[in-house]
Amino acid sequence: MKTHQTEIRVRYGETDQMGVVYHGNYAQYLEVARVEWLRSIGISYKKMEEEGVMLPVVNLNINYKKPAIYDEVITVKTTMRETPTVKIIVDHILYNEKQQIIGDASITLVFVDMKTLRPITCPDYLLNKLSKGGY
Repeated sequence: MKTHQTEIRVRYGETDQMGVVYHGNYAQYLEVARVEWLRSIGISYKKMEEEGVMLPVVNLNINYKKPAIYDEVITVKTTMRETPTVKIIVDHILYNEKQQIIGDASITLVFVDMKTLRPITCPDYLLNKLSKGGY
């Protein structure tokens, strides 16, 4: 499956008094990485929503290994686990500047029709992009 890397610099407001990233901010880093992963395969999340498809998170599991600290650039490697159906499962590995793993995460999102709020299958245009790229 295709892996994409996203670099994110830790901002001061994302840290606690010790200069360590507050645990709740990791979900935002993962969201940035997922959107960039989609963009890297030619899919705009904004366009998906304009076409009536949204991807709410239904499961998020994060394992914290080492702290991320203020002003450090972290790298988030994002990989789709399997071909999407009604859901898509995305795995992330987070690295610090020393290339040490600082955490990993698995996120499950479900394709939902924005009008009916009901689950739908993965849009064909996304499946086509994934199959053309050999992902």
